[in-house]
Amino acid sequence: MTWLRIPGITLLASISTVLHATPLLLVALLKALLPLPAWRRLCNGVLTGLAERWISFNNWMIGRFTDTRFVLEVDAELQRDGHYLVIGNHQSWVDILVLQRLLNRRIPLLRFFLKRQLFWVPVLGLAWWALDFPFMGRYSRRDIARNPELGRRDMAATRRACEKFRDLPVSVMNFVEGTRFTPDKHSRQGSPYQHLLKPKSGGIAFVIDAMGDGLHAMLDITIAYPAGRPGMRELLLNQIPEIRVCLQQRPVPRELVPDNWQHDPATRARFQQWLNQLWHEKDQTMARLLAAEPASAPAIAVTADADVASGT
Repeated sequence: MTWLRIPGITLLASISTVLHATPLLLVALLKALLPLPAWRRLCNGVLTGLAERWISFNNWMIGRFTDTRFVLEVDAELQRDGHYLVIGNHQSWVDILVLQRLLNRRIPLLRFFLKRQLFWVPVLGLAWWALDFPFMGRYSRRDIARNPELGRRDMAATRRACEKFRDLPVSVMNFVEGTRFTPDKHSRQGSPYQHLLKPKSGGIAFVIDAMGDGLHAMLDITIAYPAGRPGMRELLLNQIPEIRVCLQQRPVPRELVPDNWQHDPATRARFQQWLNQLWHEKDQTMARLLAAEPASAPAIAVTADADVASGT
C-alpha cells in the first residue's frame, strides 16, 4: 500500500540512524579523550567502518523498495585508499543518496562541507561532527564585504579540516554551485548554462591549496534525472524511474592555485575561467544524458556496495 511507504521507510531509516549513530558518537568521544596519533588512526578506521555500514543499509533500502534504474558512464580508476576531490552538480537531496549508493566502499568515505546550522539537526548533526565533516558559515559576498573576518573564518575551517584529511584516505565532496538548482535561481543568476547554475571557485580552490599533493585525482560527477528533479518524497514513493550518472576522473589543477592565489586577482580569474569551461562541458554532458533514449545506454544494476563498472 502506497500510503505506508513513507512512514515505513522513514521508520526503518530512523532506527538504523540511531543504531549506527550511537556507537559512532561513543567512538568519537574516545578519540577526543585520548588524542594520540596511533589511537586516532584506529578510531578513524572504526568510525569509517560504522559510517559505511550505515550507508550500506540505506543503499539496501533503496534497492529493496525502489525500482529506480541506474545508467552509469564511468571513466575512472576508483581506489579505496585514494585522496579525491569530488565535484558535482546539485539538484536535490537525492543527489547525496545517489553518490553514496554508487561510491560507498569504492572510494574513501565522502565528506561534505556543511552549513553550520546543520550541526543542530538531531542525531545527524553530531554524527557528521564525529566523522569530521567541516561546518562552514556559507556567508554571502555581501556579508563578507561588510565583514571580511567572516570569509577568513571559513578559510580557517577549511584548512583545519584538510589538515585532518591528510592523515587518512578521504574524498572531499564539493557541490560547486553552492546550492541546489531551481528554475528561479537559474533565472535570477542569469546563468549562461542551460541545465546548471554558475560554479563558485572559492571552495575547491581552498581545498586544493590546503591539501596540495595530498590529493591524487579529481572526480567530476554529473547527475541527471530524465523524469525531472525529484525530492525525497518521490524517492520514497518509488517515483524516480531512472537516474543517469557520468563519472570522469580528471587531474587536480594545482598549477592554477599557486601559493599567492588568494591575493592575486589575475590568478583567481584564471581559475574561475578554467572552472567555467569545465562547467560548460558539464552542461553539454547534462544535455546528452537528458536527451538519450532509455535504451541507448546499458543499465547497470547497482546492488549495495557492488562494483561499479568502468568504461566510457
